[in-house]
Amino acid sequence: MMCQHCNHAPCETVCPVLATTHSNEGLNQMTYNRCIGTRYCANNCPYKVRRFNWFNYMGYDKFKNFNPSQDSLSRMVLNPDVTVRARGVMEKCSMCVQRIQTGKLDAKKAGTPVADGAVVSACSEACPTHAITFGDLNDNKSNVRGISQNNRAYHALEEVGVQPNIYYMAKVRNTEDQEA
Repeated sequence: MMCQHCNHAPCETVCPVLATTHSNEGLNQMTYNRCIGTRYCANNCPYKVRRFNWFNYMGYDKFKNFNPSQDSLSRMVLNPDVTVRARGVMEKCSMCVQRIQTGKLDAKKAGTPVADGAVVSACSEACPTHAITFGDLNDNKSNVRGISQNNRAYHALEEVGVQPNIYYMAKVRNTEDQEA
């Protein structure tokens, strides 16, 4: 399960260094260089989607044969927009915030609003069946807004009251008896 980017996120209130904050776009953000690894956010998350980074990918010798971050030439294959986190920090889904920022910048350069479908998260782009869709819930004409208003749409653990921004669709089942 991915981070639900809750509007009333319990992980944000327990962070002693404010490494977890809420953006004005509804994203639950993580400031990795501020995180001190207390793991309070993981303990307080009802979805248990936070992960602690136990590994020192940058400096561990056992990773040197296949880790691109070990030398400067191989480091060029890494995405420069995504932070390589250090050991001892909490990690979570960022909802591909680097793609959101790039989409907003491109729209600003073009002098147009961000078009529906112009920004796509990596998981949505990689999903061959389009089971994962991404978009602006505040735009009444967007595809995701229509999906979220479907009578099959629901939130995971809705009764907890954290108001997540991720919707799931109930499975369609044929309950009528079929005669042969």
